[in-house]
Amino acid sequence: MKFETAAGSNPIDRQRVVGQPLDRIDGPLKTTGTATYAYEWHAEVSDLAYGQIVGAAIAKGRIAAMDLSQARAAPGVITIVTADTAPKLGKGERNNARLLGGPEIEHYHQAVALVVAETFEQARAAAELVKIDYQRQPGSFDLEAVKDSAKKPEKIVSGEPDSAVGDFDSAFASAAVQLDATYRTPDQSHAMMEPHASMARWDDDRLTLWTSNQMIAWGAKDLAETLGMDVENVRLISPYVGGGFGGKLFIRADALLAALGARAAGLPVKVALPRPLMMNNTTHRAATIQRIRIGATGAGKIVAIGHDNWSGDLNGNSAESGVIYSRPLYAGANRMSRTRLANLDMPEANAMRAPSDTPGSMAVEIAMDEMAEKLGLDPVDFRVMNDSSVDPEQPERPYSQRHLKECLQQGAQRFGWAKRTAKPAACREGDWLIGMGMAGAFRDGPVTQSAARVRLDAQGRLSVETDMTDIGTGSYTIIGQTAAEMLGVPLERVSVKLGDSSYPVSSGSGGQWGANSSTSGVYAACVQLREQIARKLGFDPARAVFENGEVLQDGKRATLAEAAADATLEAEDSIEFGDLNKRYRISTFGAHFVEVAVHAATAEVRVRRMLAVCSAGRILNPKTARSQVIGAMTMGVGAALMEELSVDTRYGLYINHDLAGYEVPVHADIPHQEVVFLDESDALSSPMKAKGVGELGICGVSAAVANAIYNATGVRIRDYPITLDKLLAQMPVA
Repeated sequence: MKFETAAGSNPIDRQRVVGQPLDRIDGPLKTTGTATYAYEWHAEVSDLAYGQIVGAAIAKGRIAAMDLSQARAAPGVITIVTADTAPKLGKGERNNARLLGGPEIEHYHQAVALVVAETFEQARAAAELVKIDYQRQPGSFDLEAVKDSAKKPEKIVSGEPDSAVGDFDSAFASAAVQLDATYRTPDQSHAMMEPHASMARWDDDRLTLWTSNQMIAWGAKDLAETLGMDVENVRLISPYVGGGFGGKLFIRADALLAALGARAAGLPVKVALPRPLMMNNTTHRAATIQRIRIGATGAGKIVAIGHDNWSGDLNGNSAESGVIYSRPLYAGANRMSRTRLANLDMPEANAMRAPSDTPGSMAVEIAMDEMAEKLGLDPVDFRVMNDSSVDPEQPERPYSQRHLKECLQQGAQRFGWAKRTAKPAACREGDWLIGMGMAGAFRDGPVTQSAARVRLDAQGRLSVETDMTDIGTGSYTIIGQTAAEMLGVPLERVSVKLGDSSYPVSSGSGGQWGANSSTSGVYAACVQLREQIARKLGFDPARAVFENGEVLQDGKRATLAEAAADATLEAEDSIEFGDLNKRYRISTFGAHFVEVAVHAATAEVRVRRMLAVCSAGRILNPKTARSQVIGAMTMGVGAALMEELSVDTRYGLYINHDLAGYEVPVHADIPHQEVVFLDESDALSSPMKAKGVGELGICGVSAAVANAIYNATGVRIRDYPITLDKLLAQMPVA
């Protein structure tokens, strides 16, 4: 089905099911422990074996020798897979051959062997007996040290690496008020609850892989290309994903080595990555250095914006570029942005929740506050003054909707921003310094092709099948709501099946495109099913009304069950958006407001209140959408105050590679969180008129916290995370 923005009557607009705050249909399974995650498919296999990955103990160099004799002789060991014993691996689009290292080593904890044994304990014990002699080579592990050698990358997440509009240099040099500041964001881990885990079984030349993956079709294709197989012979199953945040977009070492181990052992094999390997072996968000220059008139109108971004990655592969955040958000006739990428011999960097936009917002939204202070303007007023009705760098590509100003103004009113004391360090409650901060928020909400299959049985029940994944986001529920709305039945009459490559290919979960695209695919399939049902019952498909399990037209009615009485009805279709993303910029906007208390003597930071106001099209389920936003806000607090993968620049590893050393927020760190969605729908975005909120919710949060801390203390920190030592170094003696 080709989506046309001028489509007529749309059953979704009734919003009897869609748009309602319904409970998640997968909730009972998860709260009772009966949802089956990747490592838990015990009933599907017999004679199961366990694999333990051995990670490289150096960051760069070669394996000179590997002695497997003691490991092979250990109790219960079935086989050991190494680069020498594995079949030749194809690279595919992502060079997945590097998931099994040797003899060359590219990064610390790169997988170099898989020990397969009868029990997990035996595999783990035997893995400790693998003896490896390394030839260590000098490596590049410090972004600051190699910043000047960074080069322009071939591509970034969105748009070109560099951009220029007008004459930035002249406009900035002649601006009445100038800001020139540099900000730093650290490497960050996805730190999802469920580890990367897979279980593989071979049936002759057919592979079934139960895994934890966000993008089923991508994963099946990648694995097939890596193993030199036809993709039709690879089946990926991932109905429940215990957190991904971008870290499970692609297959990782657990998936590949489970498949290789099962082939070598002649038995099903399961593999889970221990936490240290999750942080050093899988992907992470790369650190950035960002220089931001803003020039404005004395009245506060921005005339020049410049943004330079440096990051690093393994083999100079992927740039984390904050410039994609500054380009579309605030007005300014003269603009410049540059992205530079350095080679680091560190674990691969890749997508993490709102890639590039998150670190970009962490810098840009502080810079906007700093500029507002120079101008003597309120931070909200300064942003509203420099809002833009068009993309400042692509004015020929209009926004489908842009309600940034409304988010800022409504947020300020709801949060009580007018009560804020503008002078820093001027508000105190006993030993606590009190401050308020805010930030704008932006994230694109693109759409992509997505398919689904729907069935109607003789009991009038619906089932939906699509390889869409639920990574804790509520996909099961909103997909069920879409089918229920389209066919006029209650949600409990819909069965939803997800995360299986034998189902129609969906958009998958990522990039904030999942909810809007996948439900649109279900919409398309339901349109086809409605037509079948109407014709079967003798109705005009264009005029038939579906409600309460019945079809009505001109006083005549029949039940859905009657339509499928003699045979189950089935329809499959996909939504295709053509050049929609080129003609319009489908984007989401928001505003974050935060109140903090900072202890005057210890610099302890307590976040006391948080508010997010979001403009994200039609909200398909306010309850699950709110859950997405408060989770993103929590991650934003973590990024502001504690999250940092600390690099050992001598040996090229992240030394805090577990959840004891890599700190994330806990319940005691997070206060009441309020989320407001603007009452809107975006008819240009999709037949669902929705967008997405899962990544918008994190953009700007960290800067709002940083700005609140400055308002409380008068101390401006431009190097995340904002830890006690950085604050204490600048705070006056209490």
